[in-house]
Amino acid sequence: MVVKNGDKVKVEYTGSFEYGLVFDSTDGKAPLEFVVGSGSVIKGFDEALIGMKEGEEKDVKILPENAYGNINPQLVKKVLREQIPNGDKIKKGMILELRLPNGQQMPVRVTNENNKEVTLDMNHILAGNVLNFTIKLLEIL
Repeated sequence: MVVKNGDKVKVEYTGSFEYGLVFDSTDGKAPLEFVVGSGSVIKGFDEALIGMKEGEEKDVKILPENAYGNINPQLVKKVLREQIPNGDKIKKGMILELRLPNGQQMPVRVTNENNKEVTLDMNHILAGNVLNFTIKLLEIL
């Protein structure tokens, strides 16, 4: 039996950047369970599972377009410090929570700052990165 779209699976994984830094892993946590093709994981992760057998492990490289996308320059905005609560305390490298009109919160990175304004990057934190995953298929449920 091999994985196909619509199958519920249980996997262990480790995700790392090209230079080796691990950004996420199930190590020490419960395995990840999801339905393949449901959109609950990035496209490249979904596609990597198709055809795998229980107990199989594989390494995959996922390009940005099949992960969190490329950097969209339109999602990088300069904002006056005075328009941000506690704007005087904001420093480059900080992650802020932006409240959307629907009430949801979205993390944004401060990529630059000066006395008058801060530059906010609203792209997903992993956008623009090639991601490497080691995936082990534990079970097709």
